[in-house]
Amino acid sequence: IRFHWSHAPKDEFFEFAIEKSEVTNQTILVIKDFAEKKEIKDQSMLWDHQVKDLFHRLGN
Repeated sequence: IRFHWSHAPKDEFFEFAIEKSEVTNQTILVIKDFAEKKEIKDQSMLWDHQVKDLFHRLGN
């Protein structure tokens, strides 16, 4: 699933995908998010926190 902001350029988006590992059979959540170079560290910390919160809510 890809989301675009109506006010942003077309190359700015964030995306979620669910994949399955052929080797381990694990389900993998892939998150892609556009960020300016100066924002990469902050965006990474934000997504790390969001994913940890998701795991907590799922009981992991």
